Amino acid sequence: MERNEKPKELMRYSGLATQWMAMLLISVWAGYKLDHWIHLKALFLILLPVGSLSLSMWQLIKELNKPKK
Repeated sequence: MERNEKPKELMRYSGLATQWMAMLLISVWAGYKLDHWIHLKALFLILLPVGSLSLSMWQLIKELNKPKK
């Protein structure tokens, strides 16, 4: 790995981490609001974050398996 590639990799992974945190916060908030609106205990509060994590893991695996340019 060349010296100038390290900042690119750092930005790539920090961007992914930020995207994960934002996605999790939004899905937990949306699950809470949906449960409150439909009068359920914690169905969507659990399902939305698990679903979004599954989707993001699939996207991450796809991203990491891309050949580098």
